[in-house]
Amino acid sequence: QVQLVESGGGLVQAGGSLRLSCAASGRSGSLYAMGWFRQAPGKEREFVAAISFPWSSTSTTYADSVKGRFTISRDNVKSTVYLQMNSLKPEDTAIYYCARRNNVCSGSRCHDISQYAYWGQGAQVTVSS
Repeated sequence: QVQLVESGGGLVQAGGSLRLSCAASGRSGSLYAMGWFRQAPGKEREFVAAISFPWSSTSTTYADSVKGRFTISRDNVKSTVYLQMNSLKPEDTAIYYCARRNNVCSGSRCHDISQYAYWGQGAQVTVSS
């Protein structure tokens, strides 16, 4: 089993920044992808960003709505994935979830929510106008 614990959410003004962390524990393996999703009130959970390790390379992919503002990264030593969020907007307000697949992905294939087997409990991000 894999356990994921998010931290770093909070309240920030529009234009501000936050960094979310996702600490992973349990079964690891080496070839898999990690992603961030978010769910706003009354809306479906949506893809935000993913980082994958096909073979020896690293690839990232982002939703169009966050491209250029959010950055996903990973610290292998700490088994932690980060989501740096800059230039935040009120429409970024949501619960943010960390998730892990049991396989690798690239590009739009990483956006498929059904492929993520493990989920964290979520972190609230609120952006005030």
